[in-house]
This record gives sequence, structure tokens and C-alpha cells, in this order.
Amino acid sequence: MHESSDSPFTLDRHRLRRAFERAAASYDQAAVLQREIGGRLLERLDLIKLKPESIVDVGCGTGAITAALLKKYRKARVIGLELAPAMVAAARRRAPWLRTLHGVVGEAEALPLAAASCDLIFSNLALQWMLDLDRVFAEFQRVLKPGGVLLFSTLGPDTLLELRRAWAVADSYHHVNAFFDMHDIGDALMRTRLAEPVMDTERLTLTYRDVDGLISDLRALGAGNVTAGRPRGLTSRGRMRVMRETYERYRRPDGLLPVACEVVYGHAWGPLTSPSRSRTASPAVFPLSQLRHRGWKED
Repeated sequence: MHESSDSPFTLDRHRLRRAFERAAASYDQAAVLQREIGGRLLERLDLIKLKPESIVDVGCGTGAITAALLKKYRKARVIGLELAPAMVAAARRRAPWLRTLHGVVGEAEALPLAAASCDLIFSNLALQWMLDLDRVFAEFQRVLKPGGVLLFSTLGPDTLLELRRAWAVADSYHHVNAFFDMHDIGDALMRTRLAEPVMDTERLTLTYRDVDGLISDLRALGAGNVTAGRPRGLTSRGRMRVMRETYERYRRPDGLLPVACEVVYGHAWGPLTSPSRSRTASPAVFPLSQLRHRGWKED
């Protein structure tokens, strides 16, 4: 369930960590999609009868959703886990009055948590940065208590589709990260014996005045190109011009450039405690919806 080490789509983990380190100061300004999807994921918790004592937010970024989790479950111990120390520091600064909000530097593939220690694992738009989903979900299964819940969102393969196609005309390098398909994610959940996995997708559209604004925001988020197949030197002005001209073909009648985002949602239960929860559900696709922003900045 992961790319081989010689795949052009393999993620450079060290480069990714450095990108997140640099992005800690600019992340909040550009994280409109992350906040929107995080809010939608939080709303899904209203449908689950759960009084968690221990929560881990995997890929917490600068802690906005982590703090929201604590406000929702005030008696819970909430842990925010992030790859980059600067992101964890930003999360701690965000809410110093939240004494039960803990920031931990670590990776989802090797959670620094005891077995059967969490009632809720929450992960918003972070799994797309994981190298091995089977290993990640095995760790989630390990730390979930019996009857615990996993709830996550990630990005599907149609995300940044226009940018991917524009770069494909300009050169043969990989400029956009690859994303797992919903069905592959669902299969990984079942292979790691997480119970009753349910998947659905939603397609959103962001808008920008120009492609440079999109690229700037991706860098501000630490979401630039960290694949093995990326160009190793500076991209020439000629290739940049071809990419921009190709992207212009997508410009809408309102004068804005669209940015496709395929959001994948999923939830599953932890280790089984009785035969009544032994079934697994096939992934299901729900009706599509659209969300349009004037760029990635709040109105």
C-alpha cells in the first residue's frame, strides 16, 4: 500500500519535514481548506455516541482543530501529533490556557503511544503525507481502545488535477504529489482489521485569480512538491510559461481559475469486543457537492 523506493511518487520524508518546519509561521493564513474540512469532520462526531477520555489528533498542524476537539470534549486528554517541531510549538502557543492540550513530535507510522490507550483518533488532511497506509492503520488499530473510533479526511487523486495536467504539458517531471484512491484506502482499513470501515468522497472547488497565487499558498502550507520525481534544479522560465498558459485554458467565465479538491472521508472502529461488530462495510460514494472560495483566504 505504499510506493516503492524507486517510484517517482515516493515522498522525501526529510524534505517534507523541512517544508513543514518552514511553513509553521505562514500555515494559518493559507489553511482555508484545512479549516473547512476540519470543521466538517468535527460535525461528523455529532453522529457518534462517544465520551472519549483520550484523543489523538494525528497531523495536527498548528493546533486549530486540536483545540476545537478539546472544546468539544472538555474532560478529555487531547494530544496533537505532528511531524515538524515548529508546528507543534505553534500549536502550544495557540492555546497555552488549555492545560490538557499536549503537542507531540512524532510520525503516524510509529505512534509514541501505548497500546489500547485512545478512545478517538482524529486526522484531518494528513494521511496524504503518509508513506505506508497499511503501517499507519496498523498503528491506529494498535492504540485504539476496544470500541474506540478512527475518523479521518484525506485528499483523493483528482486533487490539483488542473495543475497536474498543466505541468504535464510543460515537462515530464512530477510536480504534484500523488494521492491514494478512496477504494485503496478502504482496502487498507480492512487489511488492518479495523472494524466497519465506511468511506465517502466530496469534490470541492477553490478559485484563484492566477496560478502563482495557488503555488504561493501551497508553499505557505508546506504542501509543495516533495516527490522523488521532482525537478532537481530550478524550473526554466520557458516551462513555467507553458504551465501558466496551459492552466489558463481552465479559466472560468467569472475570470477565476479553478482548483479541484477531492476530499476522502473515512471512519472505522477499533478492536472488536463482540461478534456484533464483525461486519465490514464496502466503501460508498455520496453525492458530490461544491465549495467555492475566492482563493484560500477568508472573506
